[in-house]
Amino acid sequence: MKAIICKKFAPVSELIWEEVADPVAGPGEIVVDVKAAGLNYPDSLIVQGLYQFQPKRPFSPGHEGAGIVSSVGEGVKTHRVGDSVAFFKGFGAFAEKIVLSEGLAFPIPDTLPHPVAAGVFMVYGTSYHALVQRANITKDDEVLVLGASGGVGLAAVDIAKSFGARVVAAVSSKEKASVCRRYNVDDVVIYGKEKLDQEGQKLFTKELKSKSRGSGFSIIYDPLGDCFAEPALRSISWGGTYLVVGFAAGKIPSLPTNLMLLKGCAVSGVFIGRFQQEEPKQSAQNIQEIGKLLSSGKLTPFISETIPMAESVDAIERIAKRGVVGKVVFIND
Repeated sequence: MKAIICKKFAPVSELIWEEVADPVAGPGEIVVDVKAAGLNYPDSLIVQGLYQFQPKRPFSPGHEGAGIVSSVGEGVKTHRVGDSVAFFKGFGAFAEKIVLSEGLAFPIPDTLPHPVAAGVFMVYGTSYHALVQRANITKDDEVLVLGASGGVGLAAVDIAKSFGARVVAAVSSKEKASVCRRYNVDDVVIYGKEKLDQEGQKLFTKELKSKSRGSGFSIIYDPLGDCFAEPALRSISWGGTYLVVGFAAGKIPSLPTNLMLLKGCAVSGVFIGRFQQEEPKQSAQNIQEIGKLLSSGKLTPFISETIPMAESVDAIERIAKRGVVGKVVFIND
């Protein structure tokens, strides 16, 4: 088989598409012929050695995908050869085949195309966990989503709207704002493509507060961090929840704890990989709920591009520079 290979922690440009040995299923494992794999921001970090864990090299990046089970190991009970499945794993999806524990894959209906299944469950799983378990979202909430046109951001917008909440999308450009408006967001803030200086942060906070119909946002979803975090936190309402999802803008921010005291708010971390390990039953239930929402048409994933797997390096570089709108999916013909 062929795969995108990371031989050492280095810039994304050093990834290569080359022939490697086919994986073999051990006890409790399955091999999946990967039909499609979703691109996520952490995929650009893991190959540079910047993610929360570091796989043994060489390895293929790629957190999620979908395909057909081609072989099963001894003792496998949940899957059979020929089953159509989606899967999560910390790495390995950017390849023609992947071996994984049977518990990391789940069946998908024939009516759900592989490119959609491959590009949905990590971003929607992250955002559903954040909004439902961490923030206890209801129709009465007012939600601010930073980086709202990216994969997890747009999923957060979609899920929040499905709950009937009021949603304000914060994005860096008019192009990205137009994508969010397709999801019927209630308002948009454009913060620009440059880092915010101190004065810019004050203006950002002022504009965010002006978009709230109340005393601030009851939920703030933040996959950006950096200079956008503190001004966003200043726009939170009394007793609100600030969701720390990631740091796509670069720097990990240091939030002033006096703001949390004055606002009576909670700051809650969202790490989907750890959540899946610690709470597998709840994670599986979340996936089922997302599937139901997809089937009923209450969620509408935006797959912005499908790209041949062999040509994926450019897209991985683009997502590292926050140049991706919606969800990019890699395809194996």
